[in-house]
Amino acid sequence: MIRFEDVSVTYDGAPEPTVRDIELTVPEGELVLLVGPSGVGKSTLLGAVSGLVPHFTGGTLRGRVTVAGRDTRTHRPRELADVVGTVGQDPLSHFVTDTVEDELAYGMESLGLAPDVMRRRVEETLDLLGLADLRDRPISTLSGGQQQRVAIGSVLTPHPEVLVLDEPTSALDPAAAEEVLAVLQRLVHDLGTTVLMAEHRLERVVQYADRVALLTSPGAPLLLGTPAEVMAVSPVYPPVVALGRLDGWTPLPLTVRDARRRAGDLRNRLRALPYEGPGAPGPVPAPPVGATAPARRPRLFRRRPPGTPVTTAHPAVVTGLAVRRGRTEVLHDVTLSVAPGETVALMGRNGAGKSTLLSALVGLVPPSAGSVRVGGLQPHRTAPGDLIRHVGLVPQEPRDLLYADTVAGECAAADSDAGAGAGTCRALVSELLPGIADDTHPRDLSEGQRLTLALAVVLTARPPLILLDEPTRGLDYAAKSRLVTLLRALAAEGHAIVLATHDVELAAELSHRVVILADGEPVADGPTAEVVVASPSFAPQVTKILSPQKWLTVSQVREALNASGPAAGGARS
Repeated sequence: MIRFEDVSVTYDGAPEPTVRDIELTVPEGELVLLVGPSGVGKSTLLGAVSGLVPHFTGGTLRGRVTVAGRDTRTHRPRELADVVGTVGQDPLSHFVTDTVEDELAYGMESLGLAPDVMRRRVEETLDLLGLADLRDRPISTLSGGQQQRVAIGSVLTPHPEVLVLDEPTSALDPAAAEEVLAVLQRLVHDLGTTVLMAEHRLERVVQYADRVALLTSPGAPLLLGTPAEVMAVSPVYPPVVALGRLDGWTPLPLTVRDARRRAGDLRNRLRALPYEGPGAPGPVPAPPVGATAPARRPRLFRRRPPGTPVTTAHPAVVTGLAVRRGRTEVLHDVTLSVAPGETVALMGRNGAGKSTLLSALVGLVPPSAGSVRVGGLQPHRTAPGDLIRHVGLVPQEPRDLLYADTVAGECAAADSDAGAGAGTCRALVSELLPGIADDTHPRDLSEGQRLTLALAVVLTARPPLILLDEPTRGLDYAAKSRLVTLLRALAAEGHAIVLATHDVELAAELSHRVVILADGEPVADGPTAEVVVASPSFAPQVTKILSPQKWLTVSQVREALNASGPAAGGARS
């Protein structure tokens, strides 16, 4: 169904091909998972299937890509639309209508399907993806995860033979991700749909794949095999595989169920060891002082102005907060405080109000009741130039922060705005995600690379309160680990961090506390170990494997075993 024959893609101005000499055949009715670190060319390969590469992106494609017998060099994307459905990393860029129901119908209208067929398929898709209650909603009012489900639904309704999906679960809560993956599995098994999918959150998807295709670096050969074969050698792998590698399990498990069956001996060894959960925030040192040059950015996202000390007193206090959007009360009766040095994870299903709460903390939405205080100020009544002394936000869409034509230009502006030494922002980018060239335009970066650049822009100013909305979208495990290290260091210095995330593994690694929102109000608020262990939806893989013990992460297990010494039966490498 999909065939790559000696395919190489070189973008204009690039010294080397992004992908080189790719040979790959995906037969009808197979799900192939494309994995690898950020920036190795996964999105390029997906774009070559839909014809977006090179017809839309530019560059040179050598070799041959065929889909259902059609050569993508001679068939433009619109000539492949009846056989290929594509969902990219940024669903907003694909929407062409205003409401959910219209978007689901648009692709079928373009193909000239009969009205009764369109109506039936729209209803089926609304039910499949849990969108029925949103059918009349304007797309602009949906959460990021809801928009992602609409984008997936819009390519399902025409019933394409091939689905090309780039990080389809990145903005979905755990339950919604399971629903979407179950739908894909039914399409593959029951209808013979062919799926080529790239995804960084392997803990969600690897068990569904028939085969895994691994790219390790730009231009590297493609390694193809069964999920177990590839995970045994892959530089990126989910926690369940990491735990299996740590304890020397062969073959490696891919699911929690398989791992639980293998983990009896490990649980027995861990039962005898002292459990140390994530610690509370430590003592806060004297706050650093920073000064900046005149800010160039007209929005709230500008960095700290000249001569402003970073104060960590009372970073955020929310009391009885309610927020309305039109006739809908999105948040109600939210009470929350964040201490200096504390990292709080906001979790909950798509549309629960997480992003709205972050928006209230930076004054983008006013309270309809209750109060919000950040650094002692009311955000919605504070001038942006004053507010940015106290808080920095990295939104879900990183392009909201990026203005310059090159990575180097963006970093230089960030240093200037923050009064930081030359190269400070660039060093952060290199620390989080090495290999991004200075002269690269931000729009040419992958979604994960753009997010990394936006994170570096905000963190250069080191605001006392750091707000992150889905900070791991598009990041591989290594990049996420580097982000965790950086954020831990900031918290140790007294910075308060609030992150809205569906990444349960990130919350387990980083947060001191988890707050779960449902329908706009907190339903759980407590130490991470207590909240996630009690929640099947938000528990990380290690917790599920080793329950009823309260271990959260592989690194936590490794440290405990290493500290116990060989006499206690340490783990095998």
